[in-house]
Amino acid sequence: MINYIIVDDEPQARKLIQSYMSALPNYHLAKACANAMEAYEILCTQEIDFMFLDIKMPMVSGIDFLKSLKKPPLVIFTTAFNKYALESYELSVVDYLLKPIAMPRLLNALEKINERLNQKATTAQNPITDHLFFKVENKLVRVDLDAILLIESLQNFVKIHLKDKILLTSNSMKSLESKLPTQQFLRVHRSYIVPIKSIIAINGNTIETTYQPIQIGVSYRNEVMRFAKGSNDY
Repeated sequence: MINYIIVDDEPQARKLIQSYMSALPNYHLAKACANAMEAYEILCTQEIDFMFLDIKMPMVSGIDFLKSLKKPPLVIFTTAFNKYALESYELSVVDYLLKPIAMPRLLNALEKINERLNQKATTAQNPITDHLFFKVENKLVRVDLDAILLIESLQNFVKIHLKDKILLTSNSMKSLESKLPTQQFLRVHRSYIVPIKSIIAINGNTIETTYQPIQIGVSYRNEVMRFAKGSNDY
């Protein structure tokens, strides 16, 4: 069961999110909070996986509240204003929902939450390794992780870029991502995973690496900015 809280000073906003979430299995609402103080009390006493956090609230704004937390849960900002989008990236929030919130958009945000929670669980369960075996044609080929320059999705295959060759494997991108250590690799686009050690700079919507520049996918920008801010997850 995934535990979450709603933090919003508007009763109708809390009710809307609550009505959406009540139709979904595997989510448990710990509390619908009217302000940051109520939310802080819950965070201190219960294990919360993520929170819907309104930005513009009296006394303590959502942004100031998030900045005050040493170990915050995953966060989905909810607001009627789009001017805070850049700051939300800098605070490494999972998503940024504009009010009035539509159900399809909320489901998209929850998918990102689940991906992040799965990544954390995988990292905790799987010890860090220095190599993986990839299925290439009819055999399993060992590849040292330090030798990987880029992982690229290519229709029904994945290209593993190495210094002296390119391997074409039938592994799916999703399967590979789940096996790679998150401390060493970062997915920046639905078609690209890059070694973190190869990243030189982030220039707008492009990541400059020692191998080649890679475009940042829109749905992966939050993850890239979280990495850039030096999250403890890396």
